[in-house]
Amino acid sequence: MTTRRFRLSDDRIDVATERPALDHAAAGAYAAFEGWVRDHNDGRSVRQLDYQAYPALALAEGEAILAEALARFRVREARCVHRVGRLAVGDLAVWVGVSADHRGEAFDACRWIIDEVKRRVPIWKNEHYVDGESGWLHPDNRPVEGA
Repeated sequence: MTTRRFRLSDDRIDVATERPALDHAAAGAYAAFEGWVRDHNDGRSVRQLDYQAYPALALAEGEAILAEALARFRVREARCVHRVGRLAVGDLAVWVGVSADHRGEAFDACRWIIDEVKRRVPIWKNEHYVDGESGWLHPDNRPVEGA
């Protein structure tokens, strides 16, 4: 069985558990990105989020992004976990970790991975606002047409 580099999780992301998968004797650098649920978006107060994904496609596209990053940036290892389900303000929604021989590759790959995940992976969020309204957004904060 192959190890998944990209995962969806219904549970809290435990960075201390995820981080060791990046260990490599030749790596001299580690970079990570953590995306948290914030209390506002576009001038509106946010109460909570619901993330939904199309799992089969999300997992396949996430794996493809990480494979591309490994080839493109000469990194030793890369991982990404994205939450699904209901999240509160302050919760960790997405984590990306990268190990590489040098910091430049680690930083570049980490940023590229999160940008590609937000652009390509079919995950949507429903923002629940303090005023009782809600709205569906693609993870890069574009409104979802027809929602």
